[in-house]
Amino acid sequence: MRDIKRIFIHCTATAADKTAADISAVFKSKGWRRPGYHYVVDAGGGLTQLLDEALTANGVKGYNGTSLHVAYIGGIDGGGQAADTRTDAQRRTLRSLVDDLRRRYPRATVLGHRDISPDTNGNGIVDPWERIKECPCFDAIDEYGLI
Repeated sequence: MRDIKRIFIHCTATAADKTAADISAVFKSKGWRRPGYHYVVDAGGGLTQLLDEALTANGVKGYNGTSLHVAYIGGIDGGGQAADTRTDAQRRTLRSLVDDLRRRYPRATVLGHRDISPDTNGNGIVDPWERIKECPCFDAIDEYGLI
């Protein structure tokens, strides 16, 4: 079994009406052998496992070997801008999944993809202007870090 040190939360940066099959198709169209996420949560709260946890996903370059990746479908508004578009059903399913993963991997830290951006000004935090990307479009550490 892999040594899981991080659980990364992502958004798919797609419209919320996409399906897990749509997300898988995007990864395949890029020529990726494996998807970027182990799990995706659709707008209705449905959970789909795209990849076995024993396998490495392509979620965050440089961290994948010791990480699990969870995404909610959405993350952009009608104008294509980054936005927390999670439905109540997605919030419930994400919370339940993160609870389960933290029970099974108690030493793992929960992070948003954006949280591995560099702290370019050296103040000890990644300020919004330092983020490489907005994913997952909400503060995953605040919301899930103490689970």
